[in-house]
Amino acid sequence: MQLKTLLAATPVRQVFGSVDRPVENIAYDSRRVQRRTMFVALRGEKTDGHEFIGHAIDKGASVIVAEREQKDPRVTSLVVENTRTALADFSATFYGHPARKLKLAAVTGTNGKTTTTFLIKHICENAGLRCGLIGTVRYEIGERILPAIRTTPESLDLQELLAQIANAGCKAAAMEVSSHALAQERTRGIEWNVAVFTNLTQDHLDFHVTMENYFEAKAKLFTGFADQKQKTKPVAIVNIDDRYGQQLLDRLDKSVAVVTYGIGLRADFRASNYRAEFTGTSYQLDAHGKSYLVRLPLIGRFNVTNSIAALAAAEVLGINLRSVVLSLAKAPQVPGRLEVVPAKRQFQVFVDYAHTPDALGNVLKTLRELQPHRLIAVFGCGGDRDRQKRPLMAQMADRLADYSIITSDNPRKEDPSAIIAETEKGFRSNRYEKIVDRTEAINRAVALARPRDIVLVAGKGHENYQEFADYTIPFDDLQVARRAIEDHPVEL
Repeated sequence: MQLKTLLAATPVRQVFGSVDRPVENIAYDSRRVQRRTMFVALRGEKTDGHEFIGHAIDKGASVIVAEREQKDPRVTSLVVENTRTALADFSATFYGHPARKLKLAAVTGTNGKTTTTFLIKHICENAGLRCGLIGTVRYEIGERILPAIRTTPESLDLQELLAQIANAGCKAAAMEVSSHALAQERTRGIEWNVAVFTNLTQDHLDFHVTMENYFEAKAKLFTGFADQKQKTKPVAIVNIDDRYGQQLLDRLDKSVAVVTYGIGLRADFRASNYRAEFTGTSYQLDAHGKSYLVRLPLIGRFNVTNSIAALAAAEVLGINLRSVVLSLAKAPQVPGRLEVVPAKRQFQVFVDYAHTPDALGNVLKTLRELQPHRLIAVFGCGGDRDRQKRPLMAQMADRLADYSIITSDNPRKEDPSAIIAETEKGFRSNRYEKIVDRTEAINRAVALARPRDIVLVAGKGHENYQEFADYTIPFDDLQVARRAIEDHPVEL
């Protein structure tokens, strides 16, 4: 693609050098630069891409995009107001605006994003609408499955993924949209057919600082609906039971179509008569003046709300509601989301990604409904993340579990013992112990288990690694728990 074609994509303050240059690649990491590459210097939380401009030029970059002048005769330099918005605009144009070729469903919120997107994809595929997936667990591109680098990729990577999804023959895509991505303009320029707001509870305050900032980042996904030009009838699907969902409804432009969902009487898609068992959940769905019996092979009241959101989104995408309801009975297990560890024992072990106070509380409440003899929780808190939530996690465990083991999560650059000490402050009882080593903690919990007990291993879910200061090790809660169960003596 010619540079002068790309220049029409975004406002450029100054141009130094010729615009008659071919651009064969775009990169924001200087290590990925090759000949005829446009290098975009992003300002990150820890590093500034402007410091690597010289390296990019030495590697063959022909165009530099920066926020200050870069006069080098070997390249064409573009000065822009914000390199993040420029990267998003250039990327969309470079890949031919792939989002316009797809029916797009976005899901944002603190909890429930992964399950809701998995369910949307399942419903679409079951109805013959081939659907890609972008989210925390993995990226699905037709028949290909890739490990997820981050929940919502950088704009360049995101546009490439969407192009691959469209080229693989998909007609739709379900996508988790994180607050970081919205704050950093990664989804800029993408137009949605439908977007879901699940809820907002404390998380990521290390990045957003306040809940107000966190909410504002999430709200950006919806407040831009009125400006969409290609897809002019987007629908906002909002959890009316969540107080931030109520705030979002007040913020939306009157021209935006809204569908509400929840347990409350005023919801457009409403669930009632909820019943949970070890094998799944059933409930009554009321929508459009009709009632449906929904059977879902996932447990938990929160999965009821996740499934309603998916039902509503799928209907917006053009799938008949009765077909949607029937397809949910065959919904897949979502990796690391209340995933049962298979074992022939008289107790059960679940692995879940719950890493916020609200998520941990919801999972523990759900497992309580299964009426275990005892509920044993293993959990920790990540390092270099929101420290305020650590004692709050402990408060949830103290209130809802019979016994807890505090352990390491991903300590990153923090001392695991120090993280555990901060977490411990939330306990008021003495029904807990501290074990730094996560394998040892899981083994201990399983060793404590007796008939009719439930063990919850929370925090990492689908993750297959553990992050320390200077290294990362393979670590899978499900596999560690499976081995612990195999070593557990069979009950007589």
